[in-house]
Amino acid sequence: MSSNLPPLAHRLRPKNLEEFIGQSHLLEEEGFIARMLAAGEIYSLILWGPPGCGKTTLATLLAEKAAADFHRFSAVTAGVADIRKLAARGRDNLRLGLKTVLFLDEIHRFNKAQQDFLLGPVEEGSLILLGATTENPSFSIITPLLSRARVAVLQPLTATDLAVLLKRAGTRLNEDYGREVEIVDEVITRIAVFAEGDARRALNLLETAFLNLPAGRNLLAADDLAPLLEGRELLYDRDGEEHFNQISAFIKSLRAGDPDAALYWLGRMLKAGEDPLYCARRMIRFASEDIGNAAPQALQLAINARQAYETLGSPEGELALCQAAVYLATAPKSDAVYLAWKRVLKEIKASGNQPVPLQVRNAPTGLLRKLDYGRGYVNPHRDPANPARIQALPEGLREKSFYRPTDSGYEATIGQRLEERRRRAAKLERRKRDGHSRE
Repeated sequence: MSSNLPPLAHRLRPKNLEEFIGQSHLLEEEGFIARMLAAGEIYSLILWGPPGCGKTTLATLLAEKAAADFHRFSAVTAGVADIRKLAARGRDNLRLGLKTVLFLDEIHRFNKAQQDFLLGPVEEGSLILLGATTENPSFSIITPLLSRARVAVLQPLTATDLAVLLKRAGTRLNEDYGREVEIVDEVITRIAVFAEGDARRALNLLETAFLNLPAGRNLLAADDLAPLLEGRELLYDRDGEEHFNQISAFIKSLRAGDPDAALYWLGRMLKAGEDPLYCARRMIRFASEDIGNAAPQALQLAINARQAYETLGSPEGELALCQAAVYLATAPKSDAVYLAWKRVLKEIKASGNQPVPLQVRNAPTGLLRKLDYGRGYVNPHRDPANPARIQALPEGLREKSFYRPTDSGYEATIGQRLEERRRRAAKLERRKRDGHSRE
């Protein structure tokens, strides 16, 4: 029996691309990496994908396929001095017709200045960069570097991919430890599902279960997995892409009127450690932006849910957030206020400083009244027809319509009121014109 072996994931690392499992969209005949290799080329790539999908293995195999001088650094421990030294070597290799590949793991850990330093060597070809990252390159890699490298998106391995890998691993475990353990198919299936596309996690689980099997047992069954599958780590990064993906899914579920999806994504975020008050703030914003006056009480309910959580804390306060989420999802929707505000901002930018009409100017002194400040203004409470008489928009904007209520919920009532106001205004305008014509 062997001892002090490296991890199973390392022992099973493919020796060539034919043994590599997954990423068929990149490596099959029409995949762009396959076409690159068929042309005998290798160029700078950013390998973006979740943990355990094969980024490091693929980079190593690509460098070997290109017969390049391969160097692996981690952005956690490497610095500019290391890159400078390797770039000098790369320039020497370039003169000899040899390619130099830098595999930079966790490239997103390099700051802007460090990434800037990579530009020169990559541009001149002294270094071919293969950067690996779990973070969205759009946010974590500087634009000039992205323009010099193509992004290859790696997908989580499928359960089928993992099952193939796990069966291969079972054979290797028996060889390494001198045993003849049969691994039942249910074990393979359950680990493949539980690992959620992460080959490293799957192999670690299988090896742990194998090593925990008593010496006299030659069957690894589903019951032997139970202690290892009790917990499941949820994929979430409060500062990364998954944070934005899940809050986007939550908001879009609310907007689509789907309370089940809204509760699910709210639960996913809270369970993974998201700040509940962040979720509450987003619901407050949603109440104004996507519901508005179609259900005016939505804003108050969202604010109350936030206050309830602050009072109760977790887990009791989470129910108030759930209540608000269900209400917001099922409430009538309107973005009329949001669109009106955008139109107003656009108009202000276009027309600049329009003067306040005299009728609605403040007139606290006799001098200002002599200058016609406030002339023609009557408090609407004293004259029910008066709101239609008041011209509060600047003269050049009186035909503009910024707020356009929908037929949804209470906003339909608002629309009827505004239509009545417009009819009154038109009637008053006709009377005014008729009076002038008689004169």
